[in-house]
Amino acid sequence: MPKSKAALAQATIDNLSNFMDGDDDLSSNDTENALEESNSFLNEDLLTHTKIKTNFSGNLTELKKGFAKVILQTTNDMVVDEFGLIHNGFIFGASEYAAVAAINEENVVIIGCRSKFFAPAKLGDIIEFEAKGRFEEARKREAKVIGTINGVKVYEGIFQAVILEKHILQTKIDELQANFNTRDFS
Repeated sequence: MPKSKAALAQATIDNLSNFMDGDDDLSSNDTENALEESNSFLNEDLLTHTKIKTNFSGNLTELKKGFAKVILQTTNDMVVDEFGLIHNGFIFGASEYAAVAAINEENVVIIGCRSKFFAPAKLGDIIEFEAKGRFEEARKREAKVIGTINGVKVYEGIFQAVILEKHILQTKIDELQANFNTRDFS
């Protein structure tokens, strides 16, 4: 068993490469188990999106300051037609997960994105997303995400984010309570 996070992530990627190359010794359960192990190990350092459902958003396989890698295994639940086309919403969701992981702040909120889809994904594809965060010392952040299938770029997104002092939903509740308390009901 790999001892470091980087070694665990590399082992996961190596296993995925074997899976993509058609290695009969590696079952899809082995791939899923390796991804889950990698994801739970890396989640110790992940400060945001800690309860995300990885079966739809991908598995975090690498996490460093200003960088994250997420791997999305496309499944039948993502298919939109009889040809096995994957809905772009799942690709976008995995890329957003990679972006917030690269920023890795507890109260990060995505406020905008410019996305380009260069090629479709199909059932069984493994999409690898690499995200690089920028403006690390500012309250406003940006992350560039590239998604590839077998080394071919299929997606690119630039995400704009802001770091809040409190969770966004707690902020809204506090604002509502403040507005309610200042109203005159006479």
